[in-house]
Amino acid sequence: MALRHIATKNAPGAPIPGLFAQGVRAGPFLWTQGTLGALPDGTMVEGTIQDRTRQVIKNIEAVLSADEMTLKNVVKATIYIKNFDENFPLVNQVWEEMMPEPRPTRMSLGVAQLPANTDIEMAMIAYKV
Repeated sequence: MALRHIATKNAPGAPIPGLFAQGVRAGPFLWTQGTLGALPDGTMVEGTIQDRTRQVIKNIEAVLSADEMTLKNVVKATIYIKNFDENFPLVNQVWEEMMPEPRPTRMSLGVAQLPANTDIEMAMIAYKV
């Protein structure tokens, strides 16, 4: 089975070009990189954690779209959240707003530090026959 890198200009690239892929397709599965709440040019979204969470999901949606998938193809998400007790309910609000039914499985973790001094990072796995 050949691995195929998925890339789009509609989402931020890897922090170190050539070191990471925005997404990797292996058979029917697509794995996205850990994605931050940054605009496609790499500028971090200002505002609230909800604003950055929306941008994270939009970025992942752009990577999925580059491989002809949507958020409906997502089967698993992993979410890293700073200040977990305070921010977990806020992330959940955006999750309910943006993720289609049936929602994928999910693992949410509280962390002390994330890249670019942000408060949210997310990675997803999608499936398409």
